[in-house]
Amino acid sequence: MLDVAVIEDPAAAEASLDPIRAGILAALAEPGSATMLASRLGLPRQKVNYHLKELERHGLVELAEERRKGNVTERVYRAAAASYVISPSVLGAVSPDPTRSPDQLSARWLLALGSRLVQEVGTLLVGAARARQRVATFGIDAEVRFASAADRTAFAAELAQTVADLVGRYHDESAAGGRRHRLVVGLHQIPEPGQEN
Repeated sequence: MLDVAVIEDPAAAEASLDPIRAGILAALAEPGSATMLASRLGLPRQKVNYHLKELERHGLVELAEERRKGNVTERVYRAAAASYVISPSVLGAVSPDPTRSPDQLSARWLLALGSRLVQEVGTLLVGAARARQRVATFGIDAEVRFASAADRTAFAAELAQTVADLVGRYHDESAAGGRRHRLVVGLHQIPEPGQEN
């Protein structure tokens, strides 16, 4: 089972967003049959079986084993991943695009950058899984508590300059066989629990 699976197909995204199917995916952290899931979720077995077949059709669940019980074969399923991310690419032409209005101080631009990150890394993961390879990545996650808005502004300016200097030192447009990489640095206030804006 993967830690995170990326959903790039619109039909699979739609299937995963159905509340019953999302409940089944969550319940399949532990493998189970339609009968076992029906008992866990308090739903009719036929309804669970229908939704399991849809989830299997979209690759969101997979057959773990088949058990013979008398004249009946019980199919035991498991979720294909512990969690799922829907790629913004499923939205096609209306997916967020940071090139439309690049504004380093805009929360919407930061959200578009994050969407692009999900889309691009998701695409890499899907391709790497098919090729049975790993994706080379690096991430930094840090919290900063600023004493004032002026400190936040000064930090952002210094960070931008430092990153520009570092990129300038290592970027080589003419490198034969070089591979392009994208660097995204984001800074945002961490919402308090229950905070809506």
